[in-house]
Amino acid sequence: MEQSQKRKDGRVLSMPAHSLSAEMVLAELTVNPDEGLSAEEAKSRLDRHGPNMLEGGKEVSLVKIFVRQIANAMMLVLILAMAVSFGIQSWIEGGVISAVIALNIVVGVYQDYAAEKTMDSLRSLSSPTGTVSRNGKTVVIPAIEIVPGDMVELKVGDTVPADLRLTEAVNFDTDEALLTGESLPVQKDAEAIFEPDTGPGDRLNIAYSSSTVTRGRARGVVIGTGMQTEIGAIAAALQSQGSKRRPVKRGPNGETKKRWYLQAWTLTGTDAVGRFLGVNVGTPLQRKLSKLALLLFAIAVVFAIVVMAANNWRSDKEVIIYAVATGLAMIPACLVVVLTITMAVGTRQMVQRHVIVRKLDSLEALGAVTNICSDKTGTLTQGRMVAKRAWIPSRGTYSVGASSDPLNPEEGDLSLVPAPPAKVERETRGPVYSPTDLLTGNTALESFLNVVSMANLAHVHKSAHNEWQARGEPTDIAIQVFASRFDWNRDRWTKGDNPLWQQKAEYPFDSTVKKMSVIFSRDGQEMVFTKGAVERVLESCTAIEWEADSAPIPLTEEIRNEILHNMEALAKEGLRVLALASRPHESEDTGLDVGETLPRKQVEKDLLFLGLIGLYDPPRPETAQAIEECHRAGISVHMVTGDHPGTARAIAAQVGIIPKHMLMVAQGVADTMVMTASQFDKLSEDEIDRLPTLPAVIARCAPNTKVRMINALHRRGRYVAMTGDGVNDSPSLKEADVGIAMGQSGSDVAKDASELVLTDDNFASIINGIEEGRRIFDNIQKFVLHLLAENVALACTLLIGLAFKDQDGQSVFPIAPVEILWIIMVTSGLPDMGLGMEIAASDIMDRPPQSKQGIFTWEVIVDMTVYGLWMAALCLCAFSLVLFGWDDGNLARGCNSSYSAECDAVFRARATTFVCMTWFALFLAWEMTHLRRSFFHPSPSPAGSGSALSDPLRRIWHNQVLFWGIVAGFITVFPILYIPVINRVVFKHTGISWEWGIVLIEACLFFLGVEGWKWCKRAYFRRRSSGQSNAAETLDTPCFSQYTTMSRSDTEKMV
Repeated sequence: MEQSQKRKDGRVLSMPAHSLSAEMVLAELTVNPDEGLSAEEAKSRLDRHGPNMLEGGKEVSLVKIFVRQIANAMMLVLILAMAVSFGIQSWIEGGVISAVIALNIVVGVYQDYAAEKTMDSLRSLSSPTGTVSRNGKTVVIPAIEIVPGDMVELKVGDTVPADLRLTEAVNFDTDEALLTGESLPVQKDAEAIFEPDTGPGDRLNIAYSSSTVTRGRARGVVIGTGMQTEIGAIAAALQSQGSKRRPVKRGPNGETKKRWYLQAWTLTGTDAVGRFLGVNVGTPLQRKLSKLALLLFAIAVVFAIVVMAANNWRSDKEVIIYAVATGLAMIPACLVVVLTITMAVGTRQMVQRHVIVRKLDSLEALGAVTNICSDKTGTLTQGRMVAKRAWIPSRGTYSVGASSDPLNPEEGDLSLVPAPPAKVERETRGPVYSPTDLLTGNTALESFLNVVSMANLAHVHKSAHNEWQARGEPTDIAIQVFASRFDWNRDRWTKGDNPLWQQKAEYPFDSTVKKMSVIFSRDGQEMVFTKGAVERVLESCTAIEWEADSAPIPLTEEIRNEILHNMEALAKEGLRVLALASRPHESEDTGLDVGETLPRKQVEKDLLFLGLIGLYDPPRPETAQAIEECHRAGISVHMVTGDHPGTARAIAAQVGIIPKHMLMVAQGVADTMVMTASQFDKLSEDEIDRLPTLPAVIARCAPNTKVRMINALHRRGRYVAMTGDGVNDSPSLKEADVGIAMGQSGSDVAKDASELVLTDDNFASIINGIEEGRRIFDNIQKFVLHLLAENVALACTLLIGLAFKDQDGQSVFPIAPVEILWIIMVTSGLPDMGLGMEIAASDIMDRPPQSKQGIFTWEVIVDMTVYGLWMAALCLCAFSLVLFGWDDGNLARGCNSSYSAECDAVFRARATTFVCMTWFALFLAWEMTHLRRSFFHPSPSPAGSGSALSDPLRRIWHNQVLFWGIVAGFITVFPILYIPVINRVVFKHTGISWEWGIVLIEACLFFLGVEGWKWCKRAYFRRRSSGQSNAAETLDTPCFSQYTTMSRSDTEKMV
């Protein structure tokens, strides 16, 4: 039993199984192929090797999620502010900040934990059961209990439960698209032996875990389970965390120096601090907000020092409170809470739009995506082949119209053009006919359909629920569906009590001859039906029916060339082309009655060529529109696929990834727009960076090629999303800025490597994610601008207010510390949450992705300054008017700490300033629903549909969270102003009366100022965009017109 023990490297064999014969593998695993393992031995091996399942990585840890909520710069600033507040015994300030911190942590932990649990619920085993031999009996057991040495039996439709070394294989094909990306099944050979360094895709004696059986049957011995399978190896690589240590610099001969060690240690330390503070990890917005928090903290410290200096460095408690309040005025304290809640709400909305968010920040990241690298099979396409064209030389070219279900023969119109494919344009469709009309008097079509139906191992049928279902190889299924369109399904002719056709012999598809044939008899007449690769079938043909209703003629070289020419015409459409042929067969020469069959060379000869059939993997019906929306939104789409270059090019042109007519683009760009993986991988990084544009299509793509493509986009400063469903997509999903996996057809490994999961496997759902991401980004920009404008207003009010000195020479603050905390944490919090839930703008998908500036564009920075200064100026005017306009300007003594009769004017002026600042903050929230459009005309509307009054009323009522948040802000002003103790003791102000007139007048002035500034912005941007729009109108094809004539410096901005 020692031979079956695990070795240190995890293998259970002395050499890779594909380089050993089946007998040697069985011997090393000490298993009898007929009896299988005993129950006791199976249990022993299960204890030794562990269950047959992929490790899901680390368990969800509440502690680590909690630490993530604290380990960011904004949270640390809040914690420090809380500590200072409690340190000077300002219990109210400290309590409010503590509540904000607690709320943020609770919301963040809950949302992160819920997202991780949601993802865990999606994970499932690829193969839940397996048929194995135990104690000489065939039993079905859970796949998790399968162990190395188990003998597993496979048939069509099974999912391989573990990595197997095949011992028997009869016409056995597996679909390895999840592992290798190859959309066509792979034929296996149990007798073959390969070199140890043979790649996974070429190990034809191995059946891989999670692959599916599409044809034939096989038996094999388990050589790897769980993480010891090929899929497990990829999963292990994905789960491994890269080293966070900076490498030590070394010279050309490997030498190093002490200062290089010091440099590496220093950089590693700064990286760790940066990761902890969040300034060098996360999405662009997270990094910018973390840096903003540090910047504002530094500014707050400077402002606090200024306050202390202006008061001669007094250590009075009130001076310290003034300094702390001035510092807090620069910290958008509720930003973390609002940001987290906005993201959480967006996550729940995305579930309704078929997108599950694994990481809370991925929605914001998706809104910044500039490029999408997408796999073709199962993502852009349906992953199922369909017969699109058929050519019968004597009749013409038959075409099948679009269908939403490739298995349904009742969908899609049938048309006929009396011309060969070489003379039929790709989009040309002839008159539509019914199947009955096409079959009437058409013996050539009947002969063609006989081969289509009989030389076929697929089964297409209608289920009890009236749904079309199929099993078998995708190619056979597509061809059988084509036969079913004419009611020529194989079951019609071969099943029942008295079948019209009886099968006599079968010559399965062989990769060496690339053909398959069957012999059927009907009414005593036997027929040979053959299909296969065009060149190989032509070699076996000697005649052809070239003209309708005429006798067959010899197949000359000229006709052969004409057939090949038509095959190439179909191939240019991205179709996989097969040829069909038949001939009568004399039963007395075969010896079939005694159970013998002739060699296939004697059967597959002297055939009559019947025609060609072209198959393709259809794009999803919504893919073309989704890609068009991507182009309109400034997002480039790249197809990275394992398919043939011709197929990839055709599908890419069909869905709009590349131009349908390449002559419209510059020659240098056209040469690099479609490449194979071998061409791309031969290029060095410098050569790739010198390309005028990165390929829009890479065919025959390997996993490493996809990663290189993403890295090349990163070097050009692009923000990349990768979509995929197979294990081969997983490394690139992890490397991309946003990994998007398929929830239905996707592997567990792919889901683990992704940030988003599409529950409907629909490429178009990515558009929903992008739109939602952009909406969230816009809304974050709105409430960040709102918060920072308030911070500027409060800070300027307090700094300029240092000039108001009382009789002791101590500064009298125009707005009290608790008032500041109330405004920035409570009054602004609810409206900002409402801004975070604003609906998407009508033009949100007609704009390019966010620039590298992120939310802090020059427009936002200027707006923040203008609005803040305007609010501060009005507030200081209100304070001065009450104190100096209608009073004697006496600032008295001790008005920062308590109320007295002589401080009444100061308290009333402070109350007026507080109400003005509160109202300005609330009105500004409504103005922020659109950064440029007037509040009174927030959205374009048809003539007569609204007025300057009714339109904004409808708008503000639509977002009820914002509406009621602002209403709550207005209502809470009154108890704060007029309830005894709360007003004079806590907030350091008193009730007002005639001062309301000042508040109302200044509110009108505030609206006039903001609307005037927006009018200036609209005029500026309208003038700036007029020239650009005129230039754009001259372009007939906006998606690809930028490639007509350009240099590398131009294209690298767009690729």
